[in-house]
Amino acid sequence: MPEPTYRRIADDLRQRIESGVLAPGSKLPTELALRDAYGVSRSTIRDALKWLLNRRLVETRHGQGTFVASKNEPFITTLSGDWQPKTGHGGGEGQAAREEVRARNRTARTSAPTVGIQLASGNVATQLRIPAGTNVVSRHQEHYLDGKPWSLQTSYFPMRLVEVGGLRLLDAADIPEGVLTYLEQALHIEQVGYRDQILVRPPRENEVRFFRLPDDGRTPVAVLLRTGFTSGPDGPVPYRLTETIFPADRTQFVINEGRVPDRLAAAAET
Repeated sequence: MPEPTYRRIADDLRQRIESGVLAPGSKLPTELALRDAYGVSRSTIRDALKWLLNRRLVETRHGQGTFVASKNEPFITTLSGDWQPKTGHGGGEGQAAREEVRARNRTARTSAPTVGIQLASGNVATQLRIPAGTNVVSRHQEHYLDGKPWSLQTSYFPMRLVEVGGLRLLDAADIPEGVLTYLEQALHIEQVGYRDQILVRPPRENEVRFFRLPDDGRTPVAVLLRTGFTSGPDGPVPYRLTETIFPADRTQFVINEGRVPDRLAAAAET
């Protein structure tokens, strides 16, 4: 069976991309120009571009056209083996995340926190084990790696922590010693453990804009839900939820168990 026409066109464009004739970030000719160049119908060109899109060789930008996809260097976040006794943080947040960035010879920058009070719903209510509609404090920050968007992180705390004296949770500024250290020192609330859950979903509109993802939703985001627990009379009690959103096209996670080499894990091929 002969190869479909759209595949021959897609293969030709793929070879031009992989050889560098069409450089990363460069704009492809319009569908009409490609139609005329290959002497085929516009629908055939669309099928060829769709084939390239599905293989992440090109990306569409709303109102601008189709561009050769730029390759993103993956960053590895180690989720285990990074317990910080003084901060309560594990890999992927706080000092542990900053140390891993430095160890990998990269540069991190974090925005000032945006602080608010909102009603708990969905994962926030479920993970903190509070009724939907309960007030929670949210602290949101944007993280950048080598100047490029890296993650979106929001931590949620029950309002009762403010009511018993944790007033600095409402400060729209960094807490230099870290929020968890502050809560331990001010309220004697110590994190005794945390639980991670990872889910993958299509990006929301604000995430598409921040991470500069293709607007067709084909690049998902990975969501790390980290629930921190403190001691309660009947066992561990959740007292904070940190949601960190990573773009899946430039993120890898590592979880170590047992004895492993001291050197950091290298990125895996995709």
